[in-house]
Amino acid sequence: MNLQNKIALITGASRGLGKDMALTMAAHGADIIITYQHKATEAEAVAAAIIATGRQALALQLDVADTTAFPHFTTQIKTALQQYWKRDHFDILVNNAGIDAAAPFVSTTEENFDRLFQVHFKGAFFLTQQLLPLIAEHGRIINVSSGLTRFSTPGYIAYASMKGAIEVFTRYLAKELGHRGITVNAIAPGAIDTDFLNAATAAHPELKNYLATQTALGRLGVPEDIGGVVAMLCSEEGRWITAQRLEASGGMFL
Repeated sequence: MNLQNKIALITGASRGLGKDMALTMAAHGADIIITYQHKATEAEAVAAAIIATGRQALALQLDVADTTAFPHFTTQIKTALQQYWKRDHFDILVNNAGIDAAAPFVSTTEENFDRLFQVHFKGAFFLTQQLLPLIAEHGRIINVSSGLTRFSTPGYIAYASMKGAIEVFTRYLAKELGHRGITVNAIAPGAIDTDFLNAATAAHPELKNYLATQTALGRLGVPEDIGGVVAMLCSEEGRWITAQRLEASGGMFL
């Protein structure tokens, strides 16, 4: 895979899946703009690690739930593209930023529902809309979904509903942007051993072992299982894949 001379913008890349996406894509030649909400130190460390490899990297603060911040953020991106790359466009957008708010249906609060909606769907929808004029022809958009749209695990009804919306959004966007040669795909990870999963398993330590036994490859996923899949979709080798949901779960709940 060759991402040389490509610029990727990855939301929520200070840790977890987004961090591995950033490091992996940089290893394949891309320059990276990452966003973070609160973890500035961690985000700067990711950017520094990328720069140490000889690629360019930049970390910018963004709350994807705050759509009013998107015009200012877009201006920041325009300025950064000119300042660091002497360009008007970037090539790859990865809508990765996410939060968890696990709860069964009967105890899901409107506040948590709205927060999940703002981050996982509304934020991704309108950030993509705002940044679209800056995405190069024949670019790539990757939306992060979840295995939970295929299999049902109690406690994730609201979260999975937002990810289901993201998958429909992905197909429609692929149709509307096809004339520009832009591919749009959704990647759906299964259970990944990160702090995101730790929050869900804090009260049930045995859950990780259970999930491993329910996975064809016999273990939980790790962030390093996902970054390469995203890099492939963003490479020339992935040019004929669009409007697809690609599950990277190790074969969970088959």
